[in-house]
Amino acid sequence: MRIKLFLSAAIGMLVTWPVQAQNQNTTNEYTDIKILPHTSIKNQASSGTCWSFSGTAMLESEITRINGDSINLSAMWIVRNIYKEKIEKYVRMHGELNLSAGGSFADVIHASEKYGIVPEEVYPGLNYGDQKHNHGELDKILSTIGKTIVEQKRLSTAWKAAVDGVLDAYLGKSPEKFSYKGVEYTPQSFLKSAKLNLNDYISITSFTHHPFYTSFILEIPDNWIFETSHNVPIDELVEIIDYSINSGYTVAWGADVSESGFSRDAATVPKEKKIEEIGSDQAKWTKTTAKDSVKQMANEKTINQEMRQKAFDNYETTDDHGMLIIGFANNKNGDTLYKVKNSWGEGGKNKGYIYVSKPFVQYKTINITVHKNAIPPKIKKKLKGNEKGKKQIHFF
Repeated sequence: MRIKLFLSAAIGMLVTWPVQAQNQNTTNEYTDIKILPHTSIKNQASSGTCWSFSGTAMLESEITRINGDSINLSAMWIVRNIYKEKIEKYVRMHGELNLSAGGSFADVIHASEKYGIVPEEVYPGLNYGDQKHNHGELDKILSTIGKTIVEQKRLSTAWKAAVDGVLDAYLGKSPEKFSYKGVEYTPQSFLKSAKLNLNDYISITSFTHHPFYTSFILEIPDNWIFETSHNVPIDELVEIIDYSINSGYTVAWGADVSESGFSRDAATVPKEKKIEEIGSDQAKWTKTTAKDSVKQMANEKTINQEMRQKAFDNYETTDDHGMLIIGFANNKNGDTLYKVKNSWGEGGKNKGYIYVSKPFVQYKTINITVHKNAIPPKIKKKLKGNEKGKKQIHFF
C-alpha cells in the first residue's frame, strides 16, 4: 500500500475496554460509541510507508490488549528491514518485481517475527537532518542501486554492504541492544516481552476471481512478499470487522483512497460521484468537508460483490493506503460507521481520525489483517474446511 466500517446485529460477545478521554469525540457530525485502546496518531509525512505505520499501530493495540502496556513501536525499524529484503528479492528476480516504498501488513508481521521490534524512541529513523520522514531521496537511491545491480547481470561481493550503508546513513544503524525503562533488550527479547504471537494474525480479502473460502496470493503490486489471503464474500468480510471490534481487536485495513468521496476526515460512496485518480499528495484529500460527508452518507450507493470486483478489474480500486480500524461511531443522521486511525498527523477537523461508511468499506477494501480469534466461528469453520490438507501460512 502506498500513501498514493454499520454494526451487525447480535454478533459475538461485547468486550468493554477503557477508552482514554482524549480519544473520545463528540462533534456536530460524529459521536464515538465504541473505541478500542490505541496509541497516538503518528505522521508518515513524505514517505510511502503507511503499511508499516498501520501495521505497527495494530501491534501496539494488541500489546495493550494483551499486557495493558502502551508502547509506541518504531515503524522505521520495520521499514529498514523490509527495504533490505525487498531489494534482495528484486535482484534475485532479475528486476521483475515491484521495487517501491509500498508494502503490506504481511511485511510488518514478517519483519517483526524475523528481526524483533523496538520502541520508537530507540529507532526513530530520522538520520538525515529532517524532523519529519522524507524518503524521496532514500527511495530514489535504493531504486537506483537495485536497477544498477540487475543491469550488471552478476552479483558483486559489495552490493549488500552498499544497501546496508545507505539504510544506515538515512535511517540509522540497527541496534543490537538497547535500554527501555531501565531494562536492557535486544529487538527479539523486546518482542518476547510484548507477548505477541505473530502466528495469530491473518489476511482476509473478498474477490470473485478466486473461489470463496480458499486462500490465494493477492495480485497487487505492493504484495512483493506474496502474502496469502483468505477469500470470503464481502458481507462476511464486514461481519469479521464488526465481530473483531466487538471482541476487542483492532483491524488493519488496506483500501483504495483515490475516490472523490474520500477525505482526511471521512469516506463515503456518494451516488453522484466521479472517479478520480488523485495520486499520493495528502493535500488533495482535503476537498471533502465533514459536513459534506454526512450529507453524502444519507445518499450512498448500495454496494454488491459484482461492483467491487468490477472496480478491481478495471484498476479503479488500487492498493493505495493502510490504516487501522479502531471502533464504531454514529453520525448525526443515526448512521453507524467506523472510526479509523490514520498516519497523516493530527491535521483535519478530526485530528488525524477518519469516519468511514460501511459502503466505502464494502467497495474499496483491498484486504484486512486481524487476529484469528477475531473471526466469527461459523466463518472460521468454512475457511478451515476448505483448507484441510493444505500447508498454512500462519493462519489457523
